[in-house]
Amino acid sequence: MKYDAVIVGAGPAGIFTALELIRKKPEKKIVIVEKGRPVEERHCPKSRTRKCMNCKPYCHITTGFSGAGAFSDGKLSLSYEVGGSLPELIGEEFAQEMIHYTDRIYLEFGADEHVEGVGQDEEVKEIRRRAIRAGLKLVDCPIRHLGTEKAQILYRSIQEYLREKGVELIFGYQCSNILLEGAKCMGVVIDNGRQTKELRGTHTIIATGRRGADWLEKLCAEHDIAHQPGTVDIGVRVEVRNEIMEKVNRILYESKLIGYPLPFKNKVRTFCQNPGGFVSQENYDNDLAVVNGHSYKDLKSDNTNLAILCSHNFNAPFNQPIAYAQKVGELTNMLGAGHILVQRFGDILNGKRTWAKELSQSNVRPTLPDAVAGDITAAMPYRSMVNIINFIKAVDQVVPGFASDETLLYSPELKFYSNRVKMDADFNTNVKGLHCLGDSSGWTRGLMMASVMGVLMGQKLASEEPERDNE
Repeated sequence: MKYDAVIVGAGPAGIFTALELIRKKPEKKIVIVEKGRPVEERHCPKSRTRKCMNCKPYCHITTGFSGAGAFSDGKLSLSYEVGGSLPELIGEEFAQEMIHYTDRIYLEFGADEHVEGVGQDEEVKEIRRRAIRAGLKLVDCPIRHLGTEKAQILYRSIQEYLREKGVELIFGYQCSNILLEGAKCMGVVIDNGRQTKELRGTHTIIATGRRGADWLEKLCAEHDIAHQPGTVDIGVRVEVRNEIMEKVNRILYESKLIGYPLPFKNKVRTFCQNPGGFVSQENYDNDLAVVNGHSYKDLKSDNTNLAILCSHNFNAPFNQPIAYAQKVGELTNMLGAGHILVQRFGDILNGKRTWAKELSQSNVRPTLPDAVAGDITAAMPYRSMVNIINFIKAVDQVVPGFASDETLLYSPELKFYSNRVKMDADFNTNVKGLHCLGDSSGWTRGLMMASVMGVLMGQKLASEEPERDNE
């Protein structure tokens, strides 16, 4: 069978491509290939064991239908200013229009109608004044919070809808290569370790998420798919008591702050804030353990966690930013014996490691129970560490107490989306019939923008003239 669309990766970008295309053109033949499992078969044993079991052949938190979205905190950012560089490609006004369109689809499938961070303009202005005095920019972004447990229900509804509409879902297979005839992509090669198959289609859409960014970078190099090194984010996950973040949590839910601290003036930003949330661990290929965070709709902790990410851009002769970030993560994992490292901010300033006994005596108790107390500065690059320290001190002027001695820093927090695939506004690469979407493409960061990119891809494929499908 030849498909109209072969989609690699069942994260938000791939899902929404299929969803929009099948709604507009029900006759289209669509297949989604996902190396993980369906939503209902994704289970992290840590909920029982209280420690990461390093599942093989992949981590269930990051891999499977809906990607990391099903186990994330499930926040939809409703502003074009948040979520990557897609507005540069399609225009800011159009990006905002498409966010509203995509948001309505999420509502159809059960997203909470309540939007965080709206309706308190005067209090937001006061937070912004504090941020300006601290040399930071506050990005005012409304948030629709799905919640980790609710996100799984929502994405399962989408999964079943796609099945009912005839979209073929192939689980347990990974894409090993693309099929090329001259300068045209004809499909993909997939395998599950026992069997290899070819899937041929008019259009091939690669949407493998942050987890697949490294693989896509290698694919681009192998087949001369035009791309360029982008930004790599290296940082930490910060955890404080809810009392410290109470005002910001209530008014904004997520305080998106951006700064360029001295002396290096790299871009540093907050990301993925989780009021009453839990710090979590994700495992990537080669047993790389990275830290993340999520929050539930109903289950709450005493703490708030958020990421602080430092952006790094590399020029010639070095052009492997993803590999660079992986090495930082590997070194940190080595110090933690394969676990996430955690350290108190005061200990970092005092030049000492943190001990487990000290954590047990602190007001801030780690919500990641198997994190190892240690010294993250022994692995974190100097430039990144200085940027993070100075940024935390600046945030303390906006949120008093944020830079307290007991504030916890977990490492490594890494975002693998640095490779940026060169495409036009219709998401065409220099290889005919090949399109790259979502976080792995380097153009988006997060659920909403990846979903928007998928919706647009579906619309563009649906609008094609019939004869183009039979080329």
